[in-house]
Amino acid sequence: MKLVVLGSGTATPHPARASAGFWLETSGGTVMLDFSAAALHRLAQERLDWANLDAIWISHFHLDHFCGLPAYLFATRYSPETQNRKKPLTIFGATGLKKLLRSFDEAAGGKLFKQPFPVNVVEIEQLDAFEILPGVRAVAISTPHTDNSYAIRLEDNSGMLVYTADTGFGKEIAAFARDADLLIIESSFFKDKKVEIHLELAEAMYLIRKAHPKRAMLTHFYAEWDEVDFEAEVAKFGPNCEVLEAVDGLRPDVRNK
Repeated sequence: MKLVVLGSGTATPHPARASAGFWLETSGGTVMLDFSAAALHRLAQERLDWANLDAIWISHFHLDHFCGLPAYLFATRYSPETQNRKKPLTIFGATGLKKLLRSFDEAAGGKLFKQPFPVNVVEIEQLDAFEILPGVRAVAISTPHTDNSYAIRLEDNSGMLVYTADTGFGKEIAAFARDADLLIIESSFFKDKKVEIHLELAEAMYLIRKAHPKRAMLTHFYAEWDEVDFEAEVAKFGPNCEVLEAVDGLRPDVRNK
């Protein structure tokens, strides 16, 4: 698996951090993990093969994680790069995804699903195993953020990645992410977090230490992180693995070779 960080920020505009989006290359194809509005154009900026994207995972329905998806479907209907595409695109998410996409389709004049290629929407349930791409196994767990928020674990023959997306604190996340090759975990706040449905550094580091991943990466940073010495502050927690700072454009292998 190979990863490209498209957006390491939040819904709040930031000059260096777009809102959420990750491009993941697997043995079975490519998948987007969340799809903010900014991620749509970040795909082009990173010279990624957006026209042949195989699957999309939507962790929850907050717009900084979702609203690039209908914009993507609006674009692919007309783009020259997609007119000869025949392979399907499959979109995965929680119950309610189909209804939400129908609402956007109505606003777009019924054009989002009139594509040159098939579009399938699959709603998943907590802890139900599913194949997100051929040979890529996945399972999701509910997280304390919204009623339809999920963390996802993906495995193929090259490694295992866990992406929490937005989440409050819950020890079950550490068990879910146990021994991951890469754990992508939010740390919206440095300290003194403003809300319970996100994490601050101390909570994220606690979950990392309990999960024992081979590597971890913090993401979803508010601007307060701009004044923080990331490496120095992380080191204070004595992490049991390498902890990366998500930066837009970063391209880490899921396995640290």
